[in-house]
Amino acid sequence: MAQINVIGQNGGRSIELDLPEVNPHVLHEVVTWQLAGRRRGTASTKTRAEVSRTGKKMYSQKGTGNARHGDRSVPTFVGGGVAFGPKPRSYSYTLPRKVRQLGLAMALADRQQSGKLLAVDGFGLDGKTKGFVTWARENGMDGGERVLIVTDDAQTRLAARNVAWATVLPVAGLNVYDILRHERLVIDAVALEPAQDDGQADPASAQQEGAAQ
Repeated sequence: MAQINVIGQNGGRSIELDLPEVNPHVLHEVVTWQLAGRRRGTASTKTRAEVSRTGKKMYSQKGTGNARHGDRSVPTFVGGGVAFGPKPRSYSYTLPRKVRQLGLAMALADRQQSGKLLAVDGFGLDGKTKGFVTWARENGMDGGERVLIVTDDAQTRLAARNVAWATVLPVAGLNVYDILRHERLVIDAVALEPAQDDGQADPASAQQEGAAQ
């Protein structure tokens, strides 16, 4: 059972979470699923039926001494169509919801085990960047590592959005990929507390549904 201390204006308590053992394979599966869903899939080539070429036969079938050819739109010639080229498509696919939830729990567990998970209840900021930088320095964040701020506090998000080493997300946007690509995670305590009900670390369980968008 992991103990997570809560800081902030309404802090001074701890949250108990039953976090799973970290499995790199599960994390890889979830991150791959997320990134696949983010691919635009706009690559496109023209087939021989789509290129602007005449359909007339190049020259007579026999008597020229050259190889037999039809029209110039075939992939053999420069300017012809592309055989088996890419077409616009979606790269997204379905990953079981339990796997997505497990991946999120493992990402939280990884940051908790490394001492890089910070739960906050009440930032007490006024929306000014200077105030956020001061708050961060008081809590061990001096810009030497990338920090993911996950909060629904509008003033905190406003204050942190211009800081180069910080990324700001609402609680509903929490996802495995962004957790793993930042060294430290700062999250609203309320996002972790509901997870105690069923023993699963699944803060704002709906966030994984839109993480790949």
